[in-house]
Amino acid sequence: MIRKATLQDLDQLTPLFDQYLIFYKKPSNLEKHKAFLKERIENNEAIIFMAFDDEIKDKAIGFTLIYPTFSSVLLSKILILNDLFVDSTIRKKGIGEQLILKTVELAKELNLNLIRLRTAKNNVVAQGLYHKMRFVRDEHLYTYDLTVNK
Repeated sequence: MIRKATLQDLDQLTPLFDQYLIFYKKPSNLEKHKAFLKERIENNEAIIFMAFDDEIKDKAIGFTLIYPTFSSVLLSKILILNDLFVDSTIRKKGIGEQLILKTVELAKELNLNLIRLRTAKNNVVAQGLYHKMRFVRDEHLYTYDLTVNK
């Protein structure tokens, strides 16, 4: 089952989010990560969908964190599928695909025609899923980051 996360889900969402950040070589920090997620939900700055195990009703097994934003080039609102994670013990069972389909459903409900994401170059498993789901890799634009006030 997949549904939108609420503040009541933070205790189950936070460990998954922590695992996700560890995958991207960030330090584990449950307290900090919970505060970040809480703020996103409270301020309506993100939409988080959570996947739950069908056999163990209330066990969270995955999530996607989506940021609504705008594209000047497209002159429209878009969704950034910023984070997608499925517990490593239950991968390869279609949970990631279900989370993406829920994101597509959201885009359709909001009458948006673009979902954008990015992933690590070495995350070939995720890239395979994105290609399967008909995402098209941008071959024309580069992503640049500038760290400020560190």
